[in-house]
Amino acid sequence: QMQLVESGGGLVQAGGSLRLSCAASGRTFSAYVVAWFRQTPGKDREFVAAIARSGDSTYYADSVKGRFTISRDNAKNTVYLQTNSLKPEDTAVYYCAAVYSISRSYYYANEYEYWGQGTQVTVSS
Repeated sequence: QMQLVESGGGLVQAGGSLRLSCAASGRTFSAYVVAWFRQTPGKDREFVAAIARSGDSTYYADSVKGRFTISRDNAKNTVYLQTNSLKPEDTAVYYCAAVYSISRSYYYANEYEYWGQGTQVTVSS
C-alpha cells in the first residue's frame, strides 16, 4: 500500500505563499504519477496539478497556472506544491493523490488510487 501524508498548510494573507509537501511511503515512489487536488465544503474535488513519474511533464488547472508549481524529488519520496500569489479563492483542503497508471486523464480524481488526509490552506483577504 502507498501511504501519503500532506503537510505545509496554514493561514496566510492574500499574496502570500506556502509550500505544500506530500511525503510517500510503502511503494517505489518514482513509479507513480502524483497529483494535487483541493476541496472546499459543498464543492466537488478540484484538480490542481499533476506530475509525471520522471517529473519532466507537469499539468495545471487554468486557475493556478503561473502561480503554483508542482515538483518532485523521488530520492526523498516527496512531491511539492509551491503556491504563490495566493488568493482567498485558493482556500481549501489540499490533497495529494497517486496512481501507478493513468487510463484517461490526469485531471480526473477517480484516476487516483491513493490519497492523503489533506492539509488546510486558508487565505485571508
